[in-house]
Amino acid sequence: MGTLGRILYTVGFWVRETGQAVDRLGSRLQGSYAFKEQLNRHRTIMNIFDKKPEISDKAFVAPSAAVIGDVHIGEKSSVWYGCVLRGDVNYIRVGSETNIQDNTLVHVAKTNVSGNIAPTIIGDKVTVGHSAVLHACTVEDEAFVGMGATLLDGVVVEKGAMVAAGALVTQNTRVPAGQVWAGNPARFLRNLSAEERAFIGKSADSYAQLGITHAAENAKSFEMIESDIELRKQVAQQSDDYDSHLGIVREKHPDLAFPDKSGSRGPH
Repeated sequence: MGTLGRILYTVGFWVRETGQAVDRLGSRLQGSYAFKEQLNRHRTIMNIFDKKPEISDKAFVAPSAAVIGDVHIGEKSSVWYGCVLRGDVNYIRVGSETNIQDNTLVHVAKTNVSGNIAPTIIGDKVTVGHSAVLHACTVEDEAFVGMGATLLDGVVVEKGAMVAAGALVTQNTRVPAGQVWAGNPARFLRNLSAEERAFIGKSADSYAQLGITHAAENAKSFEMIESDIELRKQVAQQSDDYDSHLGIVREKHPDLAFPDKSGSRGPH
């Protein structure tokens, strides 16, 4: 990005900021006559009343997610794009190294049918698949909730249990440890295999690592993104096959590699 490009980008940024500031000032002056459809930036983290989210600085929350109210998120956990965690009438707790994948909805109830308080509690190393719905339920450590599954009020998924994709777990159901439940309504299907138990742990580790990568990418400035694009163009012009015939070994640029488990970047 040349000098002229940087100047135009900076001018464009301040024009947009000024336009929004003028819009807000105009709305204040109009009072009750202001347009109801106001331009409004998405807020990823939002207080409600006196309730404020508490998120570990080592967690990743995607910019298009919404974390609202009394929500705690632990270390190395990740909340992915399009998720909503709404802790308004009760609280949400998410442990460490847990991943809540894209478009998942997590909500709570003030009380359940029996009159008991009904928060949503998600333990450590839990995987919650894309577009799941968790409402006023408990998912214990190292459990797995498949894509599109729905957990209703009072459900308990015990440690190491798996709810299959698309399952509907009805109110106050308990999914015992080591079992797979599936269907609508969800019923016992079979016991988890050793490979599936190992997969649950690997899924948590993989998403904890992937969250570090996405957090780093989302933190980049416009200039850093433009620099990455140029670097990738250079790498695309290289041929590993051609280099191997000539005995050439090229060092991979560290800025184009995923970070390893220590957080440092290395070759793929």
